[in-house]
Amino acid sequence: MLETLVEEYPEAAPYIQRAIDQHGEDWVLEHYYEQLYPLGRLMEMPEKEDLPFYNEAEHDTMTEAERVEMYQAWAEYRENLRTGTKPGE
Repeated sequence: MLETLVEEYPEAAPYIQRAIDQHGEDWVLEHYYEQLYPLGRLMEMPEKEDLPFYNEAEHDTMTEAERVEMYQAWAEYRENLRTGTKPGE
């Protein structure tokens, strides 16, 4: 099932496979943008809908704008933790 993924994304496939082995396909799909997709800063990652076990009828994806908003919120949160401030201070 993951052979195509290995061919197209040889660096990312082991990480995805390890997550599947540890947590299962449903977990990977549910936590893809939070746990795996950020690896795209280091290597080419497939879009969630390109995963071989993704089913459009059962799962949803985030738009690019939603992902950007989520990652910006995380960056702000990390900065607040680093500086010891609260949002808006």
